[in-house]
Amino acid sequence: MKAKKKPRRIGQKIREKEERQRRIALSAIEVTILICIISFSGFLAYSMLNQPSQTVNSNAEPKAAIVDHLSLTAPNQTFIQTATNTLKQAGYTTDYFLGENVTVEFYKDLPTHGYRLIILRVHSSATYSDLTMMPVTLFTSERYDGTKYVYEQLTDQLVEVAFSQVEMEKGMTYFGINPLFITRSMKGTFQSTIIIMMGCEGLENTMMAEAFIGKGAKVYVSWSNSVSASHTDLATAHLLQHFLIEKLTLKEAVRETFKEVGFDPVYQSLLIYYPLEAGDQTIKDIAGNYSTKAQ
Repeated sequence: MKAKKKPRRIGQKIREKEERQRRIALSAIEVTILICIISFSGFLAYSMLNQPSQTVNSNAEPKAAIVDHLSLTAPNQTFIQTATNTLKQAGYTTDYFLGENVTVEFYKDLPTHGYRLIILRVHSSATYSDLTMMPVTLFTSERYDGTKYVYEQLTDQLVEVAFSQVEMEKGMTYFGINPLFITRSMKGTFQSTIIIMMGCEGLENTMMAEAFIGKGAKVYVSWSNSVSASHTDLATAHLLQHFLIEKLTLKEAVRETFKEVGFDPVYQSLLIYYPLEAGDQTIKDIAGNYSTKAQ
């Protein structure tokens, strides 16, 4: 025969109910705190694993990059060798990138490599639309595809470019990098980097220069108008010699370069720099702890 349970008083039932609710509430709080701790720990772990490595050893040789997009259409191995030798004499280790490597992803990762000087031997253009000045665009070697990088295209970070109107009409087009891509999609930041942009119209306006400076670059050197490949090669070789080896200020190095090579003979383009206050700085001022070997 089943024993009957002794009836409990109402007050006791209320206390037991309150105790159960208290335990449930405490358990819920503990679970919530545990979830927060796990989520925060996961976030920290993800951030650490995915953060671009930019740890720099001040005792290591500074690194430079030559991005040779023009190797596809106007190769000049003599310039590449001259520039590499000058950089080596100045104490830089140099990475060289052929034109086929210059893709959208390449530009996206560019700040993460710790380069102190980047030479962009690339096609570029600053066009006008209804008399409105448009930003400078850096060409890639990646063929244009309307289904790729959709967000970047919709936000004017990437555009469709071609080497001529004929090639544009034939569909021989490529992705072009706009200033907004520099500021919004490039990973990490530059480390007071010197940017020498050898392409056409790089300083037709300051939009691209401002994007690089805003991303951590110290100075941006380029051309006021279109420029031929042979002239930009000659001028850049002289500029590197004056600035890196002779240790002239940037203003002096640009002035001496102009005395030696002059305007571009076809387009009357002039080598200039941004911002103007950088003109009074030498490579030692810009390089900081990365003082180069040449004395």
